[in-house]
Amino acid sequence: MSIPGTWTAEELMHGKDDHDVVAGVTTMTISPSNSSPTSAKSPTKRFSMSKMGKKKPSADPMDWGMPGHLTEDEVAVFMKFRDEVEKRGGEFKNTVYSFGEVEGEAFCLNRWLRARKFKYDDVIAMIEEATKVRAEARNHDFYPNPVEALGCEPSVFISQYPQLYHGSAMNGCPVFFSKPGVLNVDAIECITTLDGIVKYHWHVMMHDYKMRLLKHKEAHPDFNNFQCVCVLDLEHLSTTQLSQRALGIIKTQTAIDSVCFPETMNKMLLINVPRFFSLTWSIIKGWIDPRTAGKVELISSRKSWEARLRELVDVDQLPSDYGGTGMATTETLARDAPKGVMKQHHELVHVRLAGHSTVDVPKGGEMEVMVFTRSTTEVTISVVDEHHKSTIYAPEVPVKHTGGSGENDQPTSVLITKSRIKGPVTVRIRIDCKGGSRFHTAGNYMVACNIFGREGD
Repeated sequence: MSIPGTWTAEELMHGKDDHDVVAGVTTMTISPSNSSPTSAKSPTKRFSMSKMGKKKPSADPMDWGMPGHLTEDEVAVFMKFRDEVEKRGGEFKNTVYSFGEVEGEAFCLNRWLRARKFKYDDVIAMIEEATKVRAEARNHDFYPNPVEALGCEPSVFISQYPQLYHGSAMNGCPVFFSKPGVLNVDAIECITTLDGIVKYHWHVMMHDYKMRLLKHKEAHPDFNNFQCVCVLDLEHLSTTQLSQRALGIIKTQTAIDSVCFPETMNKMLLINVPRFFSLTWSIIKGWIDPRTAGKVELISSRKSWEARLRELVDVDQLPSDYGGTGMATTETLARDAPKGVMKQHHELVHVRLAGHSTVDVPKGGEMEVMVFTRSTTEVTISVVDEHHKSTIYAPEVPVKHTGGSGENDQPTSVLITKSRIKGPVTVRIRIDCKGGSRFHTAGNYMVACNIFGREGD
């Protein structure tokens, strides 16, 4: 049984006949006797490589390496690669078809070939490396439970590094929004580990992104463009934010994608670009090949990037805070809260001798308070009524990190409230360091509050 999306050598060079279905579900061929369409049951006419003429590469670098635009030499590498994938099978093949064989042979295999510029030995080496990189994650089914992967609720992590998929572009690709300009590394380190971020990224790629692709493929059988349109919002980005720790988080995620999910970026728009980044990009652009550079666009003006986004994505698929009519990204992210939660409050509190966070609990709501930290200095955390300090909801709960100090040692998390605090009320979450001097710094504390809706209200 052939893999969906199988193309002949001639089709890889010149494209499929207009009667063909790209998804490979139904293949119409031209009968040599009468030139009329025949069904998929008729033998498919295959063309001899030796009879093919040299094909001039497309002038558009975006067409390079795509099915229908290969040269004779590239087709030869494709055929050799296809045979090797089938011969090896097993995890080697599973790595290649990480999104499933439904992607289509021609489109999937050419992603890997483009990533290494059709250099056969380099492609094989890349897949062998990717198979090793994903081995541990595969043994854990790519971490289907995101809470177990991160060590905290994903909504807490996302509040400090907003990232989400929202709708589809006109070409069918999922649209991914990321806001590295508001990445809070100190908060991230309070709630999870680098290992947790890696596990969560595997979860997102194999249990979220993959499912979006397959769902779109099911609804649109001709869809084979298993790529993503990325929007990186650099608003609020400063040079001080580009720390080694911040770049380490981003690098960890992109390292997995580059080796295990090659050529999955269809287009990247960097918006709200600060001047210092534009100058850096002008240098970087000269170091990369034209195809990769052609996928990236830098746009500073809101008017300009809204117009460009509407050229790529229908307005009903665009969030309202990015020039569309869809749900705002803030609202979409809020919907990822745990079941029953109507509102969340996340705040990083830096404590010397004392610090606090104030939260409004609305009528009909009831709140629980969790605190995350890596600080080895013991503090006490109390929850009191902001306007009636004698009303105490949680009295001086001791909190101190007792785990290891390595980057993959889990932080400490403590549930401060034994019972939920019922609204309407404004509460103060007070953090006090006992016995420190005025030069002492207790550390960072991530306050995470879930406000649940009360039944019957």
